[in-house]
Amino acid sequence: MIRLVASLLICAALVTAAVFVADRPGSVTLVWSHWRIDTSVAVLALGTAFVAMAASWLAVLLRRLWRLPGNLLRARRERRRREGYRALTQGMAAVAAGEPDEAERFARRANVLLNEPPLTLLLSAQAAQLKGDEQAARRYFSAMLDQPETAFLGLRGLIVQALKSGHDALALKLIDQARQMRPRTAWVLRARFELLARAGNWEAAEAALAETQKRRAIEAAEARHHRAVLAHEKALAAKAGGQPDQAAKLIAQAFNLAHDLAPVAAWHAANLLAQGHKRRARKALEQAWQAAPHPDLADAYGGIYADETDLARVQRFEKLLELQPENPESRIALARAALKARLWGEARRHLQAAGGETPRIARLLAEIEAGEHGDGPRARAWLDRAARGELPDPAYACNSCGYSTASWSALCPRCRGFDQLVWRKRPGALTTPGMLAPATLLVGAGQAQLPWPGGGSSITPSSL
Repeated sequence: MIRLVASLLICAALVTAAVFVADRPGSVTLVWSHWRIDTSVAVLALGTAFVAMAASWLAVLLRRLWRLPGNLLRARRERRRREGYRALTQGMAAVAAGEPDEAERFARRANVLLNEPPLTLLLSAQAAQLKGDEQAARRYFSAMLDQPETAFLGLRGLIVQALKSGHDALALKLIDQARQMRPRTAWVLRARFELLARAGNWEAAEAALAETQKRRAIEAAEARHHRAVLAHEKALAAKAGGQPDQAAKLIAQAFNLAHDLAPVAAWHAANLLAQGHKRRARKALEQAWQAAPHPDLADAYGGIYADETDLARVQRFEKLLELQPENPESRIALARAALKARLWGEARRHLQAAGGETPRIARLLAEIEAGEHGDGPRARAWLDRAARGELPDPAYACNSCGYSTASWSALCPRCRGFDQLVWRKRPGALTTPGMLAPATLLVGAGQAQLPWPGGGSSITPSSL
């Protein structure tokens, strides 16, 4: 609208000027050297306008010619930039697709076309990792430390490499550098806590866990479970150092923080029983059984009533069945008590209700047959089934690497993941009720599991 009004005003001005000149005719004489020009005012005005327009067009043409080299250079740079970003995008896609040769080719092309080292270094490092060239990847990650934009990401890549190669001390040093750069980053805080725990530095790990929780990088329930495991390890150290009272205090603290750790509950109950607190020991084991039934808890529960008759203990174990009626461990515990009391039918009924012919159940059924009918074919048949072991017995399984073991420890025997071992009915199934599955750190060509606490975290780089 504004342009239309402006155009109308200009046309009106030109028409007004033309009418003004037409109403006032006259002549003009121009003398220059030996030249003389006689013309009218209207022709002079028209000629002047034409000369002005020609001069304007000439000025525009000269300006464009003057700027042509710079425009061509800028256009070439923009075209290279577009092609470089296209190569960068294609390189990232090749990394995601697991094509190392394509990723490396696009990385080289992006490096030639783009004068932006932060972007091309990252792609080059990812391509090198995808090809398995850890030395080249380390050089690229180290070069990224010189760029402010990529220094933190370079540290992350070096941390993953250090973890993969088992250099925990180097990884911890790099994590401290990353923590100085970004003290609130969740994975940095979690990784630092995990590495300190793996090193057995329980006091420092406890302080790191408190900082991690303060920064809200971990859920309160997960931090609570970790504190329980830390207290258990400190109790072991106190016991080894000849401080039984301190060990008892720490194990009580661990039990109050987490009831699902069978070794902690059994140790705490044994301490209470040694002090003459039989009722408190029974309550502690029942709390632990309700949280997570385990054979060690059943053994400790039976130990409380060792002075009672076998029939009386059967009635005691019925309490465990009331607490966890759907858990096979309740049936197995009651069946073992019935077997000792020579209640063959009762023991067989509970084992059948437990479900599944695991080696442990098969061995108990063999005991029942041998006790009731003697060492005959039926007992040997159950022993044969136990030897075949078609279904595995429950065991502790690592939440990170899947390693199975009969005994619990704070660190996985294989991957040394902290607070990762969970008692499972089927050790091969990596389910983690109440526990945190390890988070993944996406750096370079693959994934590496880093220490994300929460009941069970680990630092086990898998594919970088």
